[in-house]
Amino acid sequence: MKKISENFKVAKAAGVIGTATMVSRIFGLLRDIVIAAFFGAGWRTDAFWVAYRIPNMLRRLLGEGALTISFVPVFTEYLQKKTKQQSLELASVVFTLLSIVLATITLAGIIFSPLIVGLIAPGFINEPEQFALAVFLNRLMFPYIFFISLVALCMGILNSFRHFSAPALSPVMLNVAMIASAFLLKDYFAEPITALAIGVFIGGFLQLIMQWPFLVKYGVKFRIKFDLRHPGLKQIGYLFMPAMFSASVNTLNVFVGTILASLLPSGSLTYLFYADRVMELPIGVFAIAMGTATLPSFSRHATDKNTSELKTSLSFSLRLMLFLIIPAMVALMTLNQPIISVLFQRGAFDATASLLTGQALFCYALGLWAFAVVRIFLSAFYSLQDSKWPMKAAFLSFGVNIVASVILMYPLKHNGLALANSLAVTVNVFVLAAALKKKIGTFLDKEFYFAILKMIIASLIMLGVIVLVSIYHPWNMAAGFKEKLLYLIAAISVGGMVFLVSAYLLKIPEVKKTINLIKRRFRPLQS
Repeated sequence: MKKISENFKVAKAAGVIGTATMVSRIFGLLRDIVIAAFFGAGWRTDAFWVAYRIPNMLRRLLGEGALTISFVPVFTEYLQKKTKQQSLELASVVFTLLSIVLATITLAGIIFSPLIVGLIAPGFINEPEQFALAVFLNRLMFPYIFFISLVALCMGILNSFRHFSAPALSPVMLNVAMIASAFLLKDYFAEPITALAIGVFIGGFLQLIMQWPFLVKYGVKFRIKFDLRHPGLKQIGYLFMPAMFSASVNTLNVFVGTILASLLPSGSLTYLFYADRVMELPIGVFAIAMGTATLPSFSRHATDKNTSELKTSLSFSLRLMLFLIIPAMVALMTLNQPIISVLFQRGAFDATASLLTGQALFCYALGLWAFAVVRIFLSAFYSLQDSKWPMKAAFLSFGVNIVASVILMYPLKHNGLALANSLAVTVNVFVLAAALKKKIGTFLDKEFYFAILKMIIASLIMLGVIVLVSIYHPWNMAAGFKEKLLYLIAAISVGGMVFLVSAYLLKIPEVKKTINLIKRRFRPLQS
């Protein structure tokens, strides 16, 4: 019963995070639709996305990536083996040091913004107006890293207490702030896109404020406590530096793509950004949700030195996630043009921009399964407080991305950069899988691989039906929005139903497990 109960907790938490993330991603897509309609795909939007990507990259490196996965295992160990007062003392020590470090980084980022922008987008240097705009916007947005990294600390604390909804919903505040700023503030600036930078600053502050009531509920009150010798801080520090690279290798790969894309024709950065934004929907709803939900559970098993339960939870999480990710990957690849056209093709974002962005989405989607699996593997390694192998795999993956990007960017343009990103994360998966097997023994049996094969077959059947739909009712890029929307809804609905029916007929275990989890979730409401 314990195993079933723990798997249920993981699945339930993943459902909460996935639902909250879905809401956040919907608002994120609405934000991107607004930006695309108001500002299109040109040098000004390229400047904004470069400026935004810098603090956003630091957020993933210092905050949500490294901080969360290095903090949660140690904080969970304190909650299980020490008193709550000692655990909260550790939280205050981390909060104090993190605030000092973040304030320093923010100030340095503002001062050295011209150098940073020049390094990230060297192609802008030859365009003085674009370069100046990117620097100005970057300086306005740099304080965002201060707020959002503290949000990541709050997320780690709340997740350790098995509270997931508030951290997962907090990005809604950022998206709402940016949308509101675009509508209300753009006419007040000589460069209207400045309004978006103001929205980022406000959104970061609102995300932090949103966490406070929930922290108070669990008795968390941050106090200024500077103690560099705290043993818990040393444990976190041991994991943090390698984690800062390994957990954020995808961000660094995108960063390389940003540098190289700035050397390609105008608009390339924007095509890649919007394709990546669409990718973030399934990654956030399925992969990150499952990875976030599993980290506290894996950490409890690791603290108890229960390797058998850890392997069982790992296999369960991978199967449940891939049951959702594999059909999503096939759908994104097959419907890349309809998806991009429906979401973004309006106003200044024309058919050509939609076509080129759709191509990038196809190339990114090839690696969707790998993005998802890496997230689960990282949770397993950091629950074991092992940061060495993730770092080694990340270095290798990073090197593959650089080499593949340079080779592919000229013949395939921006699509080559997206494809290189997918190749790099695939290498990361295989390296981590081999290392994890060596560390804990075989964790995936024949039943697992047979189930994955069935998922692939069901997804291919779904693909065939979507292709048949397109034969009888071809996609028309020149059609009106309503016709395009109906086409996309019909294709997704029919494809999704076919996948579920196929999965049921193939007796894929995750179908029945998902139904049972839903029934169990709502059983108290029925009694």
